[in-house]
Amino acid sequence: VWQLDAASLSDANKALRVLPRGLRPYTRGIRMVGRAVTVAASGDLVPVLAGLEQCGAGDILVVEAETTEHAVLGELFATEAIRRQMAGVVVYGLCRDTATLAQLPLPIYALGTIPRGAGGTRLPVTQQSVRLGDVEVHPGDILLGDDDGIVVVSDAELDAAVETAEEGDDAGAAGRIPGHLDARLDGFGPGVGEKRPHAARPV
Repeated sequence: VWQLDAASLSDANKALRVLPRGLRPYTRGIRMVGRAVTVAASGDLVPVLAGLEQCGAGDILVVEAETTEHAVLGELFATEAIRRQMAGVVVYGLCRDTATLAQLPLPIYALGTIPRGAGGTRLPVTQQSVRLGDVEVHPGDILLGDDDGIVVVSDAELDAAVETAEEGDDAGAAGRIPGHLDARLDGFGPGVGEKRPHAARPV
């Protein structure tokens, strides 16, 4: 099990991307680790559904909702994410069915809630870079999230952060990141995901 948390990763390199603090998890105490599948929703459900259909085990759906008037995720899409054994969902926008979302064994982050659902008429735009606040997320980026927030890294940034911790150059990071993290990819395929029952399974 990968024990690295968001604070430890950020300590290893304070220049790493951190998603806006307004993104909060509906369920506390569960870690999210996986690769981004990105969606520019344009305030519509069709792109979100298209993004879900591209997700597999260990993936994280990252949605730039582009609306603050409608929810682009609810119980139906969230349960589909669980069926696909995804590692989590990040919505830079609003959700609904929050009482249910909070009880699901799936990390879901959003800016807030609203009962009004979005429509379904637009053509999907997926697997392009999206902007969440002032942070850009690219398809295939690795996201690590917990109660503190979400850190976004490329493969190279992750390797460098772990190497820094192993060398012990950063006292704060070295005190919390175990040196055996080179094994973090063992058992994982192209999608990095934590081996947890609710999230990723080995590919």
